[in-house]
Amino acid sequence: MREIFAGMPWWVKWIAVPVIAIFVFGGLIASVVGFVIGLLFKALIFVVLVGGLIFVVRKFMSSSSRGDW
Repeated sequence: MREIFAGMPWWVKWIAVPVIAIFVFGGLIASVVGFVIGLLFKALIFVVLVGGLIFVVRKFMSSSSRGDW
């Protein structure tokens, strides 16, 4: 493989080959990136919901322990 690229100009190695790879595998790359971003977004939503639940439970427990009934 190295011998094939040895005789090629620099623009073939650094411009043409990556452009062709993005053209061929672009859909795959986009779906993987979309999956990762979606997973991070769901993890963020999970953390926010669990944090909110803990906040509400602590608030409720502290107000009920004072004997305000």
